[in-house]
Amino acid sequence: MASPSLTFPSLQQQFLTPTNTKSSKRKLPISASVSGKESVVPASQSPVTLPIKKIPGDYGLPIIGPIKDRLDYFYNQGKDEFFRSRVQKYQSTVFRANMPPGPFIASNSKVIILLDGKSFPVLFDVSKVEKKDVFTGTFMPSTDFTGGYRILSYLDPSEPSHTKLKRLLFFLLMNSRDRVLPEFHSCFTDLFDSLESELAANGKASFAGPNDQASFNFCARALFGTKPADTKLGTEGPGLITKWVLFQLAPILTLGLPKIIEEPLIHTFPLPPFLAKSSYKKLYDFFYDAATDVLDEAEKMGISREEACHNLLFATCFNSFGGMKIIFPAILKWVGRGGAKLHTQLAQEIRSVVKSNGGQLTMAAMEQMPLMKSTVYEAFRIEPPVALQYGKAKQDLVIQSHDAAYQVKEGEMLFGYQPFATKDPKIFDRPEEFVAERFVGEGEKLLKHVLWSNGPETESPTLDNKQCAGKDFVVLAARLFVADLFLRYDSFDIEVTSSLLGSAVTLTSLKRATF
Repeated sequence: MASPSLTFPSLQQQFLTPTNTKSSKRKLPISASVSGKESVVPASQSPVTLPIKKIPGDYGLPIIGPIKDRLDYFYNQGKDEFFRSRVQKYQSTVFRANMPPGPFIASNSKVIILLDGKSFPVLFDVSKVEKKDVFTGTFMPSTDFTGGYRILSYLDPSEPSHTKLKRLLFFLLMNSRDRVLPEFHSCFTDLFDSLESELAANGKASFAGPNDQASFNFCARALFGTKPADTKLGTEGPGLITKWVLFQLAPILTLGLPKIIEEPLIHTFPLPPFLAKSSYKKLYDFFYDAATDVLDEAEKMGISREEACHNLLFATCFNSFGGMKIIFPAILKWVGRGGAKLHTQLAQEIRSVVKSNGGQLTMAAMEQMPLMKSTVYEAFRIEPPVALQYGKAKQDLVIQSHDAAYQVKEGEMLFGYQPFATKDPKIFDRPEEFVAERFVGEGEKLLKHVLWSNGPETESPTLDNKQCAGKDFVVLAARLFVADLFLRYDSFDIEVTSSLLGSAVTLTSLKRATF
């Protein structure tokens, strides 16, 4: 069972420091932001020593070029082949192309694409790139989806509201620290019970629905101390969130419909926000009632209760719940494919450490589980829950890949496709394989190349960067998921298909713990 308390000292330091935070950044080993070690400020790229080349690629004719690239990206080639074929064509991991949605949703679809682990990190350097209104790429959904407010995710650190709103999220995480472990154990015990019942009745069990419910319940109970089932929201939360997010992201998704239907329906004009208004209102009312203490603190910070509530809703539903909706099935998929040998190794490590710690699953105990921690980070590396990153050049600059340097003009949009950057064969051995022990021992040095959180895994979110405020919260939840899974089961079998957002996993067996 989980220990009832944990601390986030790096978040505490961010929350208590009112001005410049650069002196207080923390460097993480494989931990969930509980280390007291000194940190380093992210380094800019090394001095240019490679030949400067012209960026290959082009954008085609107006309207026609962006639409052609959109059709290739969604239908003719698919995402991975879209990028892979152009790398082969241009013999470069840096090139020009258009990114969806294009006409008539985005006014400018032109981007410079970065697909290697060396050039990609420039997207995190806020001294070089602007992050204003680029959270979803070359277009921004209407603020009608978020109560008329530009949410923290769309703000550049230079904007005055950024510091106040990110400080509020740090307060939220600090304020909830005593609830995280016990609430996770409670919510995911319910999930495992549900899966076992479904397996007994039907011989197989879909992971998606129970995971969505457990993840949302955990976020609400851990962060706000409120059980959704005891409120008017009931069990509606995950479905309402899915609808609300879908309406915002539809221009950059494919629903699997024939392109003759999908193109005019979701890729040519944005879906009207009023169609999701009632769903959003139910979510907003829930958070407004559940987050009273946090909203009180927001007012002390000079943030209105309304703006604070919209931001808390977005951070919880879009960022935290959204991350768990993607990464938990990914973990189950990759660990499931690892087979009985990996399952036995994880079960032995997790159970022996818990036993030696008095039968308690604590933060300190998890730090003694190198294979479990590495397994989690390998899942974040091979299938990052945030695949797309954007930033607009603040000035003329030079970016470097492994092979060449390229000049970028002020105002040009940079785009990185993370699944390629985190499978860079010049950084990772066997990059396409899931290697559970990759980050054990000396492998920890590679963590700086795990980039899912809008920053390296070895860096921490601060008030003056764009790294996800809930980065450590999501990593901790992923660790708890693996630990609870192998405290309860020896092994499991799965079937996997693709889904709208990641992998759809069906469990075909769960073998209860025998040792």
